[in-house]
Amino acid sequence: MTAGGPPDAAIGARIAAIWRIEAATLIAALLRRVRDVGLAEELAQDALLAALERWPTDGVPDRPGAWLMTTATHRAIDRLRHERLHRVHEDALVYDVETRLREAQAAPDEIDDNPVGDDLLRLMFIACHPRLSAEAQAALTLRLLGGLSTDEIARAFLVPEATIAQRIVRAKRTLGEAGVPFELPQGAALSARLGAVLGVIYLIFNEGYAATAGDHWTRPALCDEALRLGRILAGLAPNEAEVCGLVALMELQASRLRARTAADGTPILLPDQDRSRWDRLLIQRGLAALARAEALSPMRGAYTLQAGLAAVHARAASAADTDWPAMVATYDALLALTPSPVVALNRAVAMSMRDGPAAALPLVDALGSQAGLSGYHWLPSVRADLLMRLGRHGEAAVEFERAAALARNARERDLLQARAVACRAADGPSAA
Repeated sequence: MTAGGPPDAAIGARIAAIWRIEAATLIAALLRRVRDVGLAEELAQDALLAALERWPTDGVPDRPGAWLMTTATHRAIDRLRHERLHRVHEDALVYDVETRLREAQAAPDEIDDNPVGDDLLRLMFIACHPRLSAEAQAALTLRLLGGLSTDEIARAFLVPEATIAQRIVRAKRTLGEAGVPFELPQGAALSARLGAVLGVIYLIFNEGYAATAGDHWTRPALCDEALRLGRILAGLAPNEAEVCGLVALMELQASRLRARTAADGTPILLPDQDRSRWDRLLIQRGLAALARAEALSPMRGAYTLQAGLAAVHARAASAADTDWPAMVATYDALLALTPSPVVALNRAVAMSMRDGPAAALPLVDALGSQAGLSGYHWLPSVRADLLMRLGRHGEAAVEFERAAALARNARERDLLQARAVACRAADGPSAA
């Protein structure tokens, strides 16, 4: 193969895997020196292009991370020398940046040999800066920390590639114009920003676990990325209880992914899942992370409480063995901590399993006036399920049809419509 030609499939896949591993560390190390998110990413991308040109003929270096860092640093010094950072910085800052880059050039193995946890943690907090919208935070996090391309992010969230590109460009511009410092927030600001970081990671996971729209109910690749980011964060902040709680929650939920759909992609609800298909390793990891979260803080946070709910399911050998009193008690604690109509709806479902559908139906009916549930398709779906269990099949069919009309995901819509048809059939010929 000639230099500059397209790499064959094997070397291309290997370079892609290396990039996915090294990208965040590389960008974080560059950002510490150039103090510009956009420039740091451009330099990292330049290094990747150089690798795509050189490695197919020269071979993959023994220390690819160091090679990428050295190459990116050379490019940065060249750019600084010829463009003076586009002449927008004061001379003192230019000198400081150039000094940092030359120090890196003198120690190219730093990315491999020195701890980079602080850099990665700072990069996470920058990508999830409160000046950015949740959508922009998620896109920037997947780009900078997940190493995903714009096209990959767009396909994951089922939006046009141009939309994701605009979000990323605007996010980097916003951070640059705001002069966001490359440092960790302190005190109360750290706690507030940590919540944003956790929220973005869980947003990414949830979109993979139960896709908002599209033709697939789950997108396991997004769950994998969120888990990877969560595990990185847990390694960087091992004494933060809610970090461990979020990792526990994602591990336990991800353990059910293989059982959530049939071979043709049809959704399988939790009571009907084949629990032998649940991933026991992920369950073990999740329970261990939950135990650590609970040991770190006697005051359980929202993610730790949700992980506790997932753990009840994970410990049950069958749906019939589920400890519903424990579920209701945990929902009580979660509702007290984070009052939310969605949490209240889920608590009503748990109550229906503990006390029967008749006890839960008035609670669900009362939630119908909650603004936060307007357009939320699971509200009529839950009401339909309760009505069906009470033998009120005609009313249940109407509610399932209403839920299907609100659902944006094609697989969910098909499932709800099928349940409506089944209820009408159970209601007898008069239902037609």
